[in-house]
Amino acid sequence: MPDNARLTHGSIRGHLIQQTAPMLLGIASILSVGIIDAYYIGQLGADELAAVSFIFPVTMALASLGVGVMVGISSVVSRALGANELALAQQRGNLGMALAVMSGLAIAGTLYLVKEPLFELMQAEGKLLPLIDAYMTPFALGFPLLLTNMGGNGVLRSQGAAKRSSAVLIAYAGANWILDPILITGVGSFEGFGVAGAAYATLAGWGAGTVLGFALVQTSQITFNPTSLFRADWRSDVWALIKVGAPAAGTNAINPVGLSIMTALLAGYGQDHVAGFGAAGRLQSFAVVPLLALSSSIGAVVGQNWGAQKRGRARSALFQAGAFCVGYGLLIAAVLVLGRDGFAAIFSEDPGVLDAISAYLLIAAWGFSGYGVLIVVNGALNAIDRASHALMMSLGRVFLVMVPVAWLGGRAFGPNAIYGAELAANLIGGLVAFGLARHIMRRES
Repeated sequence: MPDNARLTHGSIRGHLIQQTAPMLLGIASILSVGIIDAYYIGQLGADELAAVSFIFPVTMALASLGVGVMVGISSVVSRALGANELALAQQRGNLGMALAVMSGLAIAGTLYLVKEPLFELMQAEGKLLPLIDAYMTPFALGFPLLLTNMGGNGVLRSQGAAKRSSAVLIAYAGANWILDPILITGVGSFEGFGVAGAAYATLAGWGAGTVLGFALVQTSQITFNPTSLFRADWRSDVWALIKVGAPAAGTNAINPVGLSIMTALLAGYGQDHVAGFGAAGRLQSFAVVPLLALSSSIGAVVGQNWGAQKRGRARSALFQAGAFCVGYGLLIAAVLVLGRDGFAAIFSEDPGVLDAISAYLLIAAWGFSGYGVLIVVNGALNAIDRASHALMMSLGRVFLVMVPVAWLGGRAFGPNAIYGAELAANLIGGLVAFGLARHIMRRES
């Protein structure tokens, strides 16, 4: 069996563990950046924390575009490797990396132009807009670095190179860990840049990840070689990437869009609720790291086996991953609910913010298992070229459940009903995802 399809033989559970374990550290490192940002920005004041709470879902949505690039590359390349078509994998991997750079430049220009009206639309108070702009201007200008980073990471993930992929994420996070306290709050006689310092640290992290990622790609079996672009069938190869990458980007962007709408709804109850919701969202992201790691690693396992026509192995991988999501999700929910007051105190001393964080955890945490099933199924569907199904599920979860329940419930029962909307969306989304995945994989086995 060729090394380029090594995930098509051996223990499914072993491959899931081997691919997920390194990603645990990598994704935990990335998400820790959000918590560290919130910690140091919280020291600046409640306005600064509220400003970043408006920023957070927007930057998550934009990062989701990078995830789409990465997923698209990983999907088409892993299937080519599974089918033992190394030349095709090389061409599509290189084309994907080139498209990532071009997309990053286009998005950066657009974001720079629309950043002010965007946050006005989200109902950010006038006093917060200068703080938001101080962060978003450097973020927009440096955005191409993120997509360049994601393009290389997609090539690594397609090969099952989980340790290398994780190293790129750790490099990004490490730069932030070092620079956040220096650039946000200052050190010694240097006063720091405040909110803007968090953006500068993020850009430095992207740069570090991009440099390391390029070096790791060049020592893998699929290297960046511009001559591959001339051999590629641009029409079919670009379509293959877009067919998966565009819906995957939408799938990953929809949840932050929903959270942006919920943030706007919470703004009607005061900035304490906005700040609490933003801080709790960062804590939630860190709590579900194992689920995120599993959703990012399952694509290579399912994709290579699907490409090799080993459909039973692909189905087994997905169902084993789903069972883990349910068990872990319930366990971490219990931990967060029991310790909610202590977790809230990490981010703020403001009584209103503390109450908001505690209320969110008490209600929304019980839906994390459903969320895990949803994102793992999405990862598997993307890998088998069914990204449009994943997109439809995510659209339904947000716009048929989360937003209507938040809007109607919030008007009738207040902010706690908005947290309940996220719980309902995750539970229903997980059930629908399980049913759809079972149907597709059994039909095509």
